[in-house]
Amino acid sequence: MLKIFKITAILEGISYLVLFANMLFIKPAHLDLYKTLLYPIGMGHGVLFIGYVLLAVLLKNVQNWDFKNLGIILFASLVPFGTFYIDKKYLNNV
Repeated sequence: MLKIFKITAILEGISYLVLFANMLFIKPAHLDLYKTLLYPIGMGHGVLFIGYVLLAVLLKNVQNWDFKNLGIILFASLVPFGTFYIDKKYLNNV
């Protein structure tokens, strides 16, 4: 299950950055492409975000994370590049 969490964390981080790139670079260029891309990217990111949170909560007891570590892991999903930090610091043993 930890390997699935690691993959989910990396994919969630990538989808977060792609979502930001869509809104920061494509939208200001006044391309209608961002409207076409927004729904599938947003939906994929939403599913990965929910999966990340659920897997983190399920792995709390298995990995012996205290509430502070769980809070850091959950907060990292809200910060760009945060899930990559979690992958390096907490999931390095996979």
